[in-house]
Amino acid sequence: MRAGFACFVGRPNAGKSTLMNAIVGQKIAITSNKPQTTRHVIRGVLHREDSQLVLVDTPGLHRPRTLLGERLNDLVRQTWSEVDVIGLCIPADEPVGRGDRFITGELAELKGTVLAVVTKADLVDKKRLAEQLLAVSELADFAEVVPVSAVSGYQVETLVDVMTKYLPESPQLYPDDMLTDEPEQVMVAELVREAALEGVRDELPHSIAVVVEEMIREGGLTKIYADIYIERTSQKAIVIGARGAG
Repeated sequence: MRAGFACFVGRPNAGKSTLMNAIVGQKIAITSNKPQTTRHVIRGVLHREDSQLVLVDTPGLHRPRTLLGERLNDLVRQTWSEVDVIGLCIPADEPVGRGDRFITGELAELKGTVLAVVTKADLVDKKRLAEQLLAVSELADFAEVVPVSAVSGYQVETLVDVMTKYLPESPQLYPDDMLTDEPEQVMVAELVREAALEGVRDELPHSIAVVVEEMIREGGLTKIYADIYIERTSQKAIVIGARGAG
């Protein structure tokens, strides 16, 4: 039996949360085309007969412009130092850039096994994918380089096999029926924040916070009462629309 922790790292919007959801088989982490959607560490658990893979979703490492950005980066680095396997996510449809090189350098000092994961493989043809795999493999001496597509499911199981191989021998860490250690109200608050992020401008993801005040189950429905917090009054109209039409 093997069991341990793994995380996906990379630039913002590299497909980390989408890949995590695809592996766990359920929506655990919210996704958005806005950078820095993920705010805190979320754990999703994949159960197999011979292994238990605990995936830790983190914010993307980025050049911070605010104190919150600095704190998010600190959270990312702390998580990196505590997991057994790290998957560096680099999109197949974007050239390898300075951000990827910076993160690769940050990973060099860690004790965990580092894999390269070329995400969004469904967005490019075979020739472009092969070129990207070569470019990524030249970044560092990765344990393995694996192309995947969370959307189409291409090589998702293969990636799980590879990650599991590098986990330590251990009894299972979580009960069989647990898919995440996130409290229900926190997950609901994140889903509300995901919906609020749709259609808003890039500067807002850091500024929106959601607190679920009450959840009332009535028959087959659940009524959710939540407060959405923004940083400045001027952002209110961006979130709810003019005269509340959003």
